[in-house]
Amino acid sequence: MKFRFLSAIAFCAMAVMSCNEETLEVGTTLTSENDKMDISTGVFNATSRSILADSIYARNFDCYFGNVRDPETGAYIKSEFMAQFNMLENQKLPAKDRILGMKDGEIAADSCEIWLYFDRMKCYGDSLTPVKLNVMELKEPMNDKIYYSNFDPMSAGYIRTDGLRQSIAFTLSNLTYTDSIRALTSYNDLARIVMYGAYKDKNGKNYPDYGTYILRNYYEHPEYFKNSYSFIHSLCPGFYFEVNDGLGVMANLKEIDMRVFYHYKNEKDSVINGYIGMASTPEVLQTTRIINDKEALQSLVRKDNCTYLKTPAGIFTEVTFPVDEIKATHANDSLLSVGVTFQRINSGIENSPYVFEAPDYLLMIPRDSLYTFFEKGQTINSTSSYYTILDSKNQYVFSNIGNMITYLADKKKEGLVGDSDWVAKHPAWNKIVLVPVTLTTATNTTTSAGGIASVANEMALTSTRLQGGPNGEKIELQVIYAKFHDK
Repeated sequence: MKFRFLSAIAFCAMAVMSCNEETLEVGTTLTSENDKMDISTGVFNATSRSILADSIYARNFDCYFGNVRDPETGAYIKSEFMAQFNMLENQKLPAKDRILGMKDGEIAADSCEIWLYFDRMKCYGDSLTPVKLNVMELKEPMNDKIYYSNFDPMSAGYIRTDGLRQSIAFTLSNLTYTDSIRALTSYNDLARIVMYGAYKDKNGKNYPDYGTYILRNYYEHPEYFKNSYSFIHSLCPGFYFEVNDGLGVMANLKEIDMRVFYHYKNEKDSVINGYIGMASTPEVLQTTRIINDKEALQSLVRKDNCTYLKTPAGIFTEVTFPVDEIKATHANDSLLSVGVTFQRINSGIENSPYVFEAPDYLLMIPRDSLYTFFEKGQTINSTSSYYTILDSKNQYVFSNIGNMITYLADKKKEGLVGDSDWVAKHPAWNKIVLVPVTLTTATNTTTSAGGIASVANEMALTSTRLQGGPNGEKIELQVIYAKFHDK
C-alpha cells in the first residue's frame, strides 16, 4: 500500500529540490500521518570515458550510402550496403500468352531497373556531387546469421564472380529531369539503375537480360514466387551496392525497389504497360557496411577532458556509476529517484559548412548488453534500458534511472552468491554505455496510444562532445531516498 506512493513522491521531491533547498518537511507534506516518511538526498560522482564502437549490429532498415570526410578528424567515412528483394504480396501477372515482348522466340521483359529513393531531409553534403555505385549480384542469400557493420561481403566470398554487375553515376539532384517533372506532386528524388545486357544464371542458362530472367521464371517456376524465402533462395539472392567513386555525399535511402517492366494485351486487346514490383522490406535482410578510419577515431578516444559520441560505428561514451556508494549510504532506505545529465560542449568546428549534427536520441544500457540488446531486438524497459532526447539546453537528461542502479546492484548481489570472485570476472558490472539510436514508434489501433516499437543504432552522420572524461568534469547523480517511519 505504501509503495504505490513512491513514484508520485519522487516526482514531487525532485520538483521541490529544484526550487527549494529545504527538503526536511517533504515527507510530512506528501503523506498522511500514518504513512509519514523521511526524504533525504545525495549527490554522487560518476566517471566517464570514450570507447571505440569498432562495429555495430548492421541489420537495419535505415540505410545510408556514400563517402564523406569528417571535418573534425579529417578522416573518411564510407557506407555501403547489401539488400534482398521480396515480391509484393498478391501480385499477379497476365497469362503468359498475353505478354507481347519477345526475344529468341520466347517472352521477354522490356527492362529491369533498381530504384533508389532518397530522403533528402536526411542526406548530407552537396546534392550536385557525383556518386558512382557498382551493383554486384550476391552468390548466395544473406542468412539469419548476425551481421555487423565491419562485415565485408567481397572478402567473405558473397559476391558471384560471374554474376550481374552494373554501374551508375548520378547526383542527388538529378539534373536529367526537367523542372516541369520536378514540379509534379508524384516526383521523388531517386537514382535508377538499369540492369541491361545478357545474363547467365547460376546454372549456366543464358537470358537476353536480367528482367527476362525474372519474367520467364515467373511462368516456368511459380513456386519460386510463393514467398520471400523461395524467391531469394531460388532466384534472386540480392545485391551488394559498392560506393566506387565520389566524395562529399552521404545519402539516406527511404526505399529500394526493383521493377521488371513488360507490356501485354488485355481482354479488350488494348496494349497495357505493367511491371513486377519487388521491394527491400523489413521481411528480408538489408545490412550496412561501414568503413571508418579507426586511428583517427582513436585520437578522439584518447582525449581525457571530455567524451565523444560519433556515428555511424564510431565512438560511444561509457559511464561508471558509483552503485555501491549509492546503495551503502542509505542501506535501509528506498531509492526513489536517480537523475543524471550529460551536457554537450562545443567541438570547435561549429562554423564548418558541413558539421555533423548532434544525435537526437541516446540509449542507456549496461556495458555487457551493448551487443545483445540490438541482436535480440530488445526495446526500452526503464529498468535495464532508458532513452532520452537532446533538449533545448543542449543536454541529454535522464530524469530517473533509479531502476538501473537497483538492477546493477542486484546483478552483483546475485553473482556473488554463486561466485565470490564474480566482480573480478565482471569488471564492467557497474558501467553503462550511451549509444546514439533511432526509434521506431507504433500506435495501438485500439487505444490510439503510441509506443516504441524498435530501437536501432544510429546510421546517420552525427557527432558531439560531452562534459566528462577521466580528467574532465565529474558527472553528478542527484539521488533521492525515502524511508517510512516505523509505527
